[in-house]
Amino acid sequence: MDSLVFEDVAVNFTWEEWVSLDSSQKKLYRDVMLENFRNIVSKQNGNIMALKVSPETRGVN
Repeated sequence: MDSLVFEDVAVNFTWEEWVSLDSSQKKLYRDVMLENFRNIVSKQNGNIMALKVSPETRGVN
């Protein structure tokens, strides 16, 4: 099985999309992203250092 990276479960918004969300939508986004993060960490047996982050997330081109 391939390694799971955060981008596999992440939902990304443009700035224009983000500012158009109301506070309840932003809270839902936060809650979903936290749940995704917890699920990934649990798949890594709690080893957060094993979580792979792509170069795009780090801002590396």
